[in-house]
Amino acid sequence: MEMERAIENRGCCLVRKFRKSLRRHLLFILTLSAVIVGFTLGFLLRLAEPSADALLWLGMPGELFLRLLKMMIIPLLVCSVIHSSESPLVEGKTNVYEAVPQDIFADLLRNIIPDNMVEATFRQTQTKYSHEMVEQFQLVDNSTRKNISSNQNSTIQMVQKLVKSVGKTDGPNILGLIVACMFLGTAAGKMGKKAKPFLDFFAVSTEVVLQVLRWFLWMTPVGISSLIAASIAGTRDVTGTFSSLGLFVLTVTLGIVLHQALFLPLIFFLTTRRNPYTYFLSIGRAWLIGFAATSTAVAIPEMLNACENKNHIDKRVSRFVIPFCVTLNADGSALFITAAAMFIANISGHPLTFGEVAIIGLLTAIASLALPSVPSSSIVTLIMVLSSMNVPVHAVSLLFAVEWFLDRIRTTSNVLSHTHCAAITHHFNRQGPGKTEEPVMIEEEVELIVHSPDAYNS
Repeated sequence: MEMERAIENRGCCLVRKFRKSLRRHLLFILTLSAVIVGFTLGFLLRLAEPSADALLWLGMPGELFLRLLKMMIIPLLVCSVIHSSESPLVEGKTNVYEAVPQDIFADLLRNIIPDNMVEATFRQTQTKYSHEMVEQFQLVDNSTRKNISSNQNSTIQMVQKLVKSVGKTDGPNILGLIVACMFLGTAAGKMGKKAKPFLDFFAVSTEVVLQVLRWFLWMTPVGISSLIAASIAGTRDVTGTFSSLGLFVLTVTLGIVLHQALFLPLIFFLTTRRNPYTYFLSIGRAWLIGFAATSTAVAIPEMLNACENKNHIDKRVSRFVIPFCVTLNADGSALFITAAAMFIANISGHPLTFGEVAIIGLLTAIASLALPSVPSSSIVTLIMVLSSMNVPVHAVSLLFAVEWFLDRIRTTSNVLSHTHCAAITHHFNRQGPGKTEEPVMIEEEVELIVHSPDAYNS
């Protein structure tokens, strides 16, 4: 009897664990299923050669899903940046003139400091080019300048002259909003208790916006399935598109591998004079948790455990640096967003100039400081970056086919970066904080949460 009860209890325990795991992974399973359904539906409908109207309604749920996300981007950006700061193209057309590099740089500086914060939520500064007809004298034969006034030796022609002017273009000025909000948040942080109601308002506003985003994310399966099906059904060169997607995955993977295997170890060795690969082995469990959970926040207990108990890093350093890095440091995500923005622009027929690529890099570096704590937050930030550059965002749906893999490898890059920052900071502050008492082993249970609506993503 006791054995039967034990077997029954064990069976019930396994069922409860399975149900609990299913609830945590439900959004991930639904999204993965939606990707499969979207590709299958897209290839089947492609055989029927659907009309433009059919493609429009096929992609309508996906378009509404993207509009919901874009609707919440500006409130989320403004609120999260203010709170955390306490501690030549036209839409649908390509201009015939190439933007001069100095004009792009001048536009960048103008957008960094917007003259109107309200207008910055939907418009940004951009140099405009236009034609103006002007008179021009043309000498006949070998006449000298003295004869230019003679009608016999000169002719007058009307020629087009390129005129530049500073104008506005549609699209949120994300860079200017981030900088302005950082100033506001920093100033509020310096004011102490007087600014507490101000900061509390934006802290609560951030949570409210995040809650709305979590609700919207449950529409991800329907939206992704719709977007993928419409993209595949309307694509003429499917083979070329998927070849480009494979090259994109290879590019991001290679970049992150080089970052983890060469760049971070080199910085670690030059600053601490320690073997970086031995240090990597000591934080291997945190790396695996980040890979499984796609969340650096979930890996915080194990990162602290590895730093304090395996590498003897001062607790005052590790418990400040690692949470700080989880909030502000996302180098793996920044690499992905930059590469993805260039990839989406290319397959959307929106070639980028060198100046625009530089702007994307700078915008991504700053935007990564305020990545929202929602699943696949890099995708949300990618949509924000593309919108600010007036690049169509519909092709982003193709990335969800490989998001399950890229999300994991960029999270591991973030985990490595956080722990390396803690070790390097400890190295430079050993003479400052001094030694503390023997560290205590952290006994917190680590729960792997993969793509649940309440997960905190990197």
